[in-house]
Amino acid sequence: MRVPLHRVASRTAVESARSTLAALTVSVGTAGLAAAAARPGLLALVDQHAAAVRDSLDGDRRPLTAATLAGYAEGVREAALEHGWTPPRGPVDWSEPEWPLTRLVAVCALARSLGRS
Repeated sequence: MRVPLHRVASRTAVESARSTLAALTVSVGTAGLAAAAARPGLLALVDQHAAAVRDSLDGDRRPLTAATLAGYAEGVREAALEHGWTPPRGPVDWSEPEWPLTRLVAVCALARSLGRS
């Protein structure tokens, strides 16, 4: 049986998605998830955002993948930049993180959970 080419993720696409998620984790995910672990309110907020991302990607019906999460994160970042958001360049005040930052940290939380199933 042959699988149509458009149904097979190329190794390059998978590697690109993983690279995107790794860069996101380095830039905001590690610090954001550490802050969330220390702040119950922030953890609840990140969990709410993760649930919204999962819903948006129909994650209850089909498994989330690195490609879907990376694409979603890139879309959030691009839309936020178009609306004047500036990514943090230094330490982040995690007591009141901006919406795009919280959403991106939620994507990192979901990406982290991919390998635990």
